[in-house]
Amino acid sequence: MRIVLLGAPGSGKGTQAQRLVKKHGAPQVSSGDLLREAVARKTELGLQAKAAMDAGELVSDELVLALIRERLSRPDALNGFILDGFPRNIAQAQALEEMLQKLGQPIDGVVLMNVDPGVLLKRLTGRRTCSKTGQVLNIHFSPQEQLDACTRAGGELLQRADDNEDTIRNRLEVYAEQTKPLIEHYRGRGLLRVVEAEGEMGVVFERLERALL
Repeated sequence: MRIVLLGAPGSGKGTQAQRLVKKHGAPQVSSGDLLREAVARKTELGLQAKAAMDAGELVSDELVLALIRERLSRPDALNGFILDGFPRNIAQAQALEEMLQKLGQPIDGVVLMNVDPGVLLKRLTGRRTCSKTGQVLNIHFSPQEQLDACTRAGGELLQRADDNEDTIRNRLEVYAEQTKPLIEHYRGRGLLRVVEAEGEMGVVFERLERALL
């Protein structure tokens, strides 16, 4: 299982990736997590990344690829991996494919977690955290009894500052602009599988597994 997961913010790809990890053992390789880990450990690559971020610059594709290469060389990734958060554009996809070919670990498939934009907006703008229990809920999708339980416990349903509608619309627009060419790129290479990612998490996971067979 060597796959790339594509999906907009709120598509549930992180949740489903964790289910794949638990069932199949292939590690989830997130570019964001790799960057944070390298910076925290003060590795050579981490120091380079920190210098770029401290200067207000984007971390280069070459540096992210080097982090991914190092991660995929670890024993737990030899029998497969789930790439999450990379690539984000065609140039990154081409560089990734070249690197994986050299490693002898080419991608088996690319899965697009497909969710209607209106549903994505509700998932993201509706997120709330109970100030008392820390439970993450959604005012549009969580059962009313769960929402009421928070207030009965003396808590408030708090919204993250970056979960406002304008910010989220912008994030979704940026994702659409960056990812649409990637979808066509992978479709043209015969690697794309589309999973309808709306509905109960277990049902979506069954669809994902069927797509990977």
